[in-house]
Amino acid sequence: LKANQNFLNLQAQLEGTENRITVARNRFNETVNSYNSTVRTFPAVLLAGIAGFERKGYFEARQGAEEAPQVDFSN
Repeated sequence: LKANQNFLNLQAQLEGTENRITVARNRFNETVNSYNSTVRTFPAVLLAGIAGFERKGYFEARQGAEEAPQVDFSN
């Protein structure tokens, strides 16, 4: 019974971690979007060009990252 409760706690922690990662990725992409908009608008585009500020890319997970790793709990 205790092992079952520990497993449920682990699942809840993993779900929470996945949610925090999703929130962080979304915040990053929102910040990049704001930055890219700023460096493309006048008059910031003039200063950005002189100072070498360039558009940044959004976060993109590596291919295959959407698949969770296999974990064996049979031990």
